[in-house]
Amino acid sequence: MSGLLASIPSPSRSSISLGPLDIRAYGVAIALGVLVAVWITSRRWRRDIAGREESYRARANDLVGTIAIWAVPAGLIGARLYHVITDFDRYQDNLGDALKIWQGGLGIWGGISVGVLVAVWMLRRGGHSTGAMLDALAPALAVAQAIGRLGNWFNQELYGRPTDLPWGLEIDQAHRVAGYGLEETFHPTFAYEALWNLCLAAVLVWVVPKVLPRLRTGYLFAMYVLGYTAGRLWIELLRIDTANELWGVRINVWTSIVVGVAALAAVLVGLRRGPDVAEGRVEAEPAEPEPAGAEVAETGR
Repeated sequence: MSGLLASIPSPSRSSISLGPLDIRAYGVAIALGVLVAVWITSRRWRRDIAGREESYRARANDLVGTIAIWAVPAGLIGARLYHVITDFDRYQDNLGDALKIWQGGLGIWGGISVGVLVAVWMLRRGGHSTGAMLDALAPALAVAQAIGRLGNWFNQELYGRPTDLPWGLEIDQAHRVAGYGLEETFHPTFAYEALWNLCLAAVLVWVVPKVLPRLRTGYLFAMYVLGYTAGRLWIELLRIDTANELWGVRINVWTSIVVGVAALAAVLVGLRRGPDVAEGRVEAEPAEPEPAGAEVAETGR
Protein backbone atom coordinates (compact mmCIF):
# COMPACT_ATOMS: atom_id res chain seq x y z
CA MET A 1 0.00 0.00 0.00
CA SER A 2 2.74 2.35 -1.11
CA GLY A 3 4.46 2.31 2.27
CA LEU A 4 1.68 4.13 4.10
CA LEU A 5 0.15 2.83 7.32
CA ALA A 6 -3.28 2.85 5.69
CA SER A 7 -5.23 4.34 2.81
CA ILE A 8 -8.60 4.17 1.13
CA PRO A 9 -8.54 2.14 -2.10
CA SER A 10 -10.67 3.22 -5.03
CA PRO A 11 -13.03 0.70 -6.63
CA SER A 12 -11.54 -0.96 -9.69
CA ARG A 13 -14.83 -0.69 -11.58
CA SER A 14 -17.56 1.93 -11.68
CA SER A 15 -20.27 -0.31 -13.16
CA ILE A 16 -21.63 -3.84 -13.26
CA SER A 17 -22.75 -5.50 -16.49
CA LEU A 18 -25.90 -7.61 -16.31
CA GLY A 19 -26.41 -8.92 -19.81
CA PRO A 20 -27.10 -5.92 -22.06
CA LEU A 21 -27.46 -3.63 -19.03
CA ASP A 22 -24.56 -1.57 -17.71
CA ILE A 23 -25.47 -0.51 -14.19
CA ARG A 24 -23.41 2.49 -13.09
CA ALA A 25 -22.55 2.87 -9.42
CA TYR A 26 -22.93 6.64 -9.78
CA GLY A 27 -26.55 6.26 -10.88
CA VAL A 28 -27.27 3.72 -8.16
CA ALA A 29 -25.91 6.11 -5.50
CA ILE A 30 -28.05 8.98 -6.80
CA ALA A 31 -31.17 6.78 -6.97
CA LEU A 32 -30.59 5.41 -3.47
CA GLY A 33 -30.11 8.92 -2.13
CA VAL A 34 -33.39 10.03 -3.68
CA LEU A 35 -35.30 7.06 -2.24
CA VAL A 36 -33.91 7.66 1.25
CA ALA A 37 -34.71 11.38 1.01
CA VAL A 38 -38.31 10.65 0.02
CA TRP A 39 -38.66 8.19 2.90
CA ILE A 40 -37.24 10.58 5.51
CA THR A 41 -39.28 13.52 4.24
CA SER A 42 -42.47 11.43 4.22
CA ARG A 43 -41.99 10.37 7.83
CA ARG A 44 -41.30 13.92 8.98
CA TRP A 45 -44.19 15.34 6.96
CA ARG A 46 -46.70 12.79 8.28
CA ARG A 47 -45.58 13.57 11.80
CA ASP A 48 -46.11 17.29 11.14
CA ILE A 49 -49.66 16.81 9.85
CA ALA A 50 -50.65 14.26 12.51
CA GLY A 51 -52.57 16.90 14.44
CA ARG A 52 -54.48 18.24 11.44
CA GLU A 53 -58.07 17.35 10.60
CA GLU A 54 -58.69 13.92 9.09
CA SER A 55 -59.82 15.28 5.71
CA TYR A 56 -56.52 17.16 5.30
CA ARG A 57 -54.43 14.16 6.37
CA ALA A 58 -56.16 11.99 3.82
CA ARG A 59 -55.41 14.55 1.09
CA ALA A 60 -51.80 15.29 2.13
CA ASN A 61 -50.60 11.87 3.29
CA ASP A 62 -48.97 10.92 -0.03
CA LEU A 63 -47.98 14.47 -0.92
CA VAL A 64 -44.22 13.85 -0.70
CA GLY A 65 -44.32 11.03 -3.23
CA THR A 66 -46.43 13.09 -5.61
CA ILE A 67 -44.05 16.03 -5.42
CA ALA A 68 -41.02 13.76 -5.85
CA ILE A 69 -42.34 12.47 -9.17
CA TRP A 70 -41.93 15.98 -10.60
CA ALA A 71 -39.28 17.62 -8.42
CA VAL A 72 -36.65 14.87 -8.65
CA PRO A 73 -36.40 14.80 -12.48
CA ALA A 74 -36.48 18.60 -12.50
CA GLY A 75 -33.69 18.66 -9.94
CA LEU A 76 -31.55 16.26 -11.98
CA ILE A 77 -32.00 18.44 -15.06
CA GLY A 78 -31.11 21.55 -13.06
CA ALA A 79 -28.05 19.84 -11.57
CA ARG A 80 -26.78 18.78 -14.97
CA LEU A 81 -27.42 22.20 -16.50
CA TYR A 82 -25.49 23.92 -13.72
CA HIS A 83 -22.54 21.57 -14.21
CA VAL A 84 -22.49 21.94 -17.99
CA ILE A 85 -22.84 25.73 -17.87
CA THR A 86 -20.12 26.24 -15.25
CA ASP A 87 -17.76 23.78 -16.97
CA PHE A 88 -18.79 24.44 -20.56
CA ASP A 89 -15.23 24.22 -21.85
CA ARG A 90 -15.39 20.45 -21.26
CA TYR A 91 -18.37 20.06 -23.59
CA GLN A 92 -18.10 22.81 -26.19
CA ASP A 93 -16.26 20.55 -28.65
CA ASN A 94 -18.66 17.65 -28.17
CA LEU A 95 -22.09 18.75 -26.93
CA GLY A 96 -23.31 15.17 -26.95
CA ASP A 97 -21.21 14.47 -23.85
CA ALA A 98 -23.41 16.91 -21.94
CA LEU A 99 -26.13 14.25 -21.95
CA LYS A 100 -23.93 11.52 -20.48
CA ILE A 101 -25.06 12.04 -16.92
CA TRP A 102 -23.97 8.53 -15.92
CA GLN A 103 -20.33 9.61 -16.25
CA GLY A 104 -20.77 12.04 -13.37
CA GLY A 105 -21.19 15.77 -13.27
CA LEU A 106 -24.13 17.08 -11.26
CA GLY A 107 -24.07 20.56 -9.73
CA ILE A 108 -25.91 20.43 -6.42
CA TRP A 109 -26.66 24.15 -6.64
CA GLY A 110 -28.73 23.73 -9.78
CA GLY A 111 -30.35 20.54 -8.54
CA ILE A 112 -31.57 21.92 -5.23
CA SER A 113 -32.69 25.23 -6.77
CA VAL A 114 -34.78 23.76 -9.57
CA GLY A 115 -36.12 20.85 -7.53
CA VAL A 116 -37.21 23.08 -4.65
CA LEU A 117 -38.80 25.62 -7.01
CA VAL A 118 -40.92 22.87 -8.56
CA ALA A 119 -41.85 21.56 -5.09
CA VAL A 120 -42.83 25.04 -3.87
CA TRP A 121 -44.97 25.60 -6.97
CA MET A 122 -46.81 22.31 -6.37
CA LEU A 123 -47.30 23.06 -2.67
CA ARG A 124 -48.76 26.50 -3.28
CA ARG A 125 -50.92 25.20 -6.07
CA GLY A 126 -52.38 22.59 -3.71
CA GLY A 127 -52.75 24.97 -0.76
CA HIS A 128 -50.23 23.19 1.45
CA SER A 129 -47.71 24.60 3.92
CA THR A 130 -44.51 25.39 2.05
CA GLY A 131 -42.57 26.09 5.24
CA ALA A 132 -43.53 22.83 6.95
CA MET A 133 -42.56 20.80 3.89
CA LEU A 134 -39.19 22.56 3.55
CA ASP A 135 -38.49 21.83 7.22
CA ALA A 136 -39.32 18.17 6.65
CA LEU A 137 -37.09 18.09 3.57
CA ALA A 138 -33.98 19.82 4.98
CA PRO A 139 -32.28 16.91 6.82
CA ALA A 140 -33.42 14.46 4.15
CA LEU A 141 -31.51 16.39 1.49
CA ALA A 142 -28.35 16.32 3.58
CA VAL A 143 -28.57 12.53 3.93
CA ALA A 144 -29.31 12.11 0.21
CA GLN A 145 -26.23 14.16 -0.69
CA ALA A 146 -24.08 12.03 1.61
CA ILE A 147 -25.25 8.87 -0.14
CA GLY A 148 -24.87 10.39 -3.60
CA ARG A 149 -21.22 11.27 -2.93
CA LEU A 150 -20.39 7.56 -2.98
CA GLY A 151 -20.82 7.77 -6.75
CA ASN A 152 -17.79 10.07 -6.91
CA TRP A 153 -15.75 7.40 -5.14
CA PHE A 154 -16.63 4.79 -7.77
CA ASN A 155 -15.87 7.26 -10.57
CA GLN A 156 -12.57 8.27 -8.93
CA GLU A 157 -13.39 11.95 -9.32
CA LEU A 158 -13.56 15.18 -7.31
CA TYR A 159 -10.75 14.24 -4.94
CA GLY A 160 -8.50 16.75 -3.18
CA ARG A 161 -4.86 17.67 -2.88
CA PRO A 162 -2.18 15.04 -2.19
CA THR A 163 -1.93 13.95 1.45
CA ASP A 164 -0.06 11.40 3.53
CA LEU A 165 -2.82 11.13 6.12
CA PRO A 166 -3.81 7.53 7.02
CA TRP A 167 -7.14 7.95 5.22
CA GLY A 168 -5.60 9.19 1.98
CA LEU A 169 -7.40 8.06 -1.16
CA GLU A 170 -5.68 5.91 -3.79
CA ILE A 171 -6.37 7.04 -7.37
CA ASP A 172 -5.54 5.04 -10.50
CA GLN A 173 -3.18 6.73 -12.95
CA ALA A 174 -5.93 6.84 -15.57
CA HIS A 175 -8.01 9.07 -13.28
CA ARG A 176 -5.24 11.39 -12.09
CA VAL A 177 -5.45 15.13 -12.61
CA ALA A 178 -2.70 16.34 -14.93
CA GLY A 179 0.47 17.11 -12.99
CA TYR A 180 -0.25 14.72 -10.12
CA GLY A 181 1.13 11.47 -11.52
CA LEU A 182 3.74 10.84 -8.83
CA GLU A 183 1.68 11.41 -5.68
CA GLU A 184 0.49 8.37 -3.76
CA THR A 185 -2.76 9.36 -2.06
CA PHE A 186 -5.17 12.29 -2.05
CA HIS A 187 -7.74 13.88 0.23
CA PRO A 188 -11.03 11.90 -0.12
CA THR A 189 -13.18 15.01 -0.43
CA PHE A 190 -16.21 12.88 -1.31
CA ALA A 191 -15.93 11.27 2.13
CA TYR A 192 -15.42 14.62 3.85
CA GLU A 193 -18.60 15.98 2.30
CA ALA A 194 -20.56 12.81 3.03
CA LEU A 195 -19.58 12.88 6.72
CA TRP A 196 -20.23 16.63 6.94
CA ASN A 197 -23.73 16.17 5.49
CA LEU A 198 -24.58 13.33 7.87
CA CYS A 199 -23.49 15.47 10.81
CA LEU A 200 -25.49 18.36 9.39
CA ALA A 201 -28.62 16.19 9.19
CA ALA A 202 -28.17 15.19 12.83
CA VAL A 203 -27.76 18.82 13.89
CA LEU A 204 -30.89 19.85 11.99
CA VAL A 205 -32.99 17.11 13.61
CA TRP A 206 -31.72 17.08 17.20
CA VAL A 207 -29.75 20.26 17.91
CA VAL A 208 -31.42 23.17 16.09
CA PRO A 209 -34.92 22.62 17.58
CA LYS A 210 -33.41 22.75 21.09
CA VAL A 211 -30.91 25.55 20.57
CA LEU A 212 -33.11 27.72 18.35
CA PRO A 213 -36.69 27.00 19.49
CA ARG A 214 -37.88 30.36 18.18
CA LEU A 215 -36.83 29.63 14.60
CA ARG A 216 -39.82 30.24 12.37
CA THR A 217 -41.36 27.42 10.35
CA GLY A 218 -39.60 26.95 7.01
CA TYR A 219 -36.31 28.44 8.14
CA LEU A 220 -34.83 25.08 9.08
CA PHE A 221 -34.24 24.77 5.34
CA ALA A 222 -32.18 27.98 5.51
CA MET A 223 -30.16 26.35 8.31
CA TYR A 224 -29.53 23.39 6.02
CA VAL A 225 -28.32 25.68 3.23
CA LEU A 226 -26.11 27.60 5.66
CA GLY A 227 -24.60 24.41 7.07
CA TYR A 228 -24.03 22.85 3.68
CA THR A 229 -22.36 25.91 2.17
CA ALA A 230 -20.07 26.23 5.20
CA GLY A 231 -18.84 22.68 4.64
CA ARG A 232 -18.72 22.94 0.88
CA LEU A 233 -16.56 26.06 1.14
CA TRP A 234 -13.59 24.43 2.87
CA ILE A 235 -13.99 21.15 0.99
CA GLU A 236 -14.03 22.98 -2.35
CA LEU A 237 -10.74 24.68 -1.43
CA LEU A 238 -9.13 21.22 -1.10
CA ARG A 239 -10.12 20.02 -4.57
CA ILE A 240 -7.66 19.95 -7.46
CA ASP A 241 -9.92 18.94 -10.36
CA THR A 242 -10.10 21.46 -13.17
CA ALA A 243 -12.85 24.04 -12.77
CA ASN A 244 -13.69 27.45 -14.14
CA GLU A 245 -12.61 30.34 -11.98
CA LEU A 246 -13.64 33.91 -11.38
CA TRP A 247 -10.86 36.29 -10.28
CA GLY A 248 -8.64 33.28 -9.59
CA VAL A 249 -11.17 31.54 -7.34
CA ARG A 250 -13.29 28.51 -8.25
CA ILE A 251 -16.86 29.40 -9.18
CA ASN A 252 -18.22 26.93 -6.64
CA VAL A 253 -16.32 28.76 -3.90
CA TRP A 254 -18.01 32.02 -4.89
CA THR A 255 -21.35 30.23 -5.03
CA SER A 256 -20.81 28.85 -1.52
CA ILE A 257 -20.02 32.32 -0.19
CA VAL A 258 -22.96 34.09 -1.86
CA VAL A 259 -25.52 31.39 -1.07
CA GLY A 260 -24.17 31.01 2.47
CA VAL A 261 -24.49 34.73 3.20
CA ALA A 262 -28.05 34.71 1.84
CA ALA A 263 -28.89 31.68 4.00
CA LEU A 264 -27.44 33.37 7.09
CA ALA A 265 -29.57 36.44 6.43
CA ALA A 266 -32.64 34.22 6.09
CA VAL A 267 -31.87 32.46 9.39
CA LEU A 268 -31.57 35.81 11.17
CA VAL A 269 -34.91 36.88 9.71
CA GLY A 270 -36.48 33.62 10.88
CA LEU A 271 -35.16 34.15 14.40
CA ARG A 272 -36.22 37.79 14.51
CA ARG A 273 -39.78 37.01 13.48
CA GLY A 274 -40.04 34.20 16.00
CA PRO A 275 -42.20 31.06 15.82
CA ASP A 276 -45.55 31.32 14.09
CA VAL A 277 -48.78 29.95 15.44
CA ALA A 278 -50.29 29.47 11.99
CA GLU A 279 -47.84 26.72 11.05
CA GLY A 280 -48.50 24.82 14.26
CA ARG A 281 -45.00 25.40 15.66
CA VAL A 282 -46.26 26.59 19.05
CA GLU A 283 -49.52 26.82 20.88
CA ALA A 284 -51.10 30.24 21.24
CA GLU A 285 -50.65 31.68 24.70
CA PRO A 286 -53.91 31.87 26.68
CA ALA A 287 -55.34 35.34 27.07
CA GLU A 288 -55.11 37.01 30.43
CA PRO A 289 -58.43 36.66 32.32
CA GLU A 290 -60.26 39.94 32.76
CA PRO A 291 -60.70 41.19 36.32
CA ALA A 292 -64.09 40.83 37.93
CA GLY A 293 -66.48 43.61 37.01
CA ALA A 294 -64.57 44.59 33.90
CA GLU A 295 -67.52 43.80 31.64
CA VAL A 296 -69.85 45.95 33.76
CA ALA A 297 -67.38 48.83 33.76
CA GLU A 298 -67.04 48.58 29.97
CA THR A 299 -70.78 48.78 29.38
CA GLY A 300 -71.09 51.77 31.73
CA ARG A 301 -68.72 53.96 29.65
